[in-house]
Amino acid sequence: MQKDAYTLILEAIERGDYKPGDRLVESELAERLGVSRTPVREALQRLETQGMLARDGRSLIVASLDHNQLAELYTVRTELEGLAARLAARHATDEEVRVLRGMVEDDRKLLGGDPRALSRANKRFHRLIHLASHNRFLVQQLDLVNRSMALMATTSFAAEGRDEVALAEHDGIVRAIEAKDAEGACQALKSHISKAFETRLRVDAGELKTR
Repeated sequence: MQKDAYTLILEAIERGDYKPGDRLVESELAERLGVSRTPVREALQRLETQGMLARDGRSLIVASLDHNQLAELYTVRTELEGLAARLAARHATDEEVRVLRGMVEDDRKLLGGDPRALSRANKRFHRLIHLASHNRFLVQQLDLVNRSMALMATTSFAAEGRDEVALAEHDGIVRAIEAKDAEGACQALKSHISKAFETRLRVDAGELKTR
């Protein structure tokens, strides 16, 4: 199934091809995507309505999150992710649990490497927990939250030492899900998100070095 202009532009933002502050030009996007300008124009309007793009004079740029917006986003994400872990501990299939365990083991090979690769692996891990909750409405809300997460210029995995700590946290989350410990899984994932937020704040404040 061919992806529409909206999906292609959104995926480009999520991949980091376009970062906060980058200007999106209708004609350039149409040429790059190999489509006419009309679907690109409609896609840009939709992304602006959703808060993914912002106006800079007459131009559209990829939006960015200020400190308060970042805090609000992490507050919502922490609660929703915790709920997803709680439900995954109750409803995940044996196959889903085995895949989660495999992800943790596979991601050990990425330690000390490209922060973007680690970030992509992290997104896959969290996405599977969302799906393992077996609650479609929760998954939809987490998709919206993750879309806004793309508006952050850097990943917390760029902070020195964060990758090893995060992977250990992932291991703890999976252990709780394996044990069907709903409350333990919820608290482990909420703590994981809280620590990621703290790391991001410290990076933004210049307290931590990044790779």
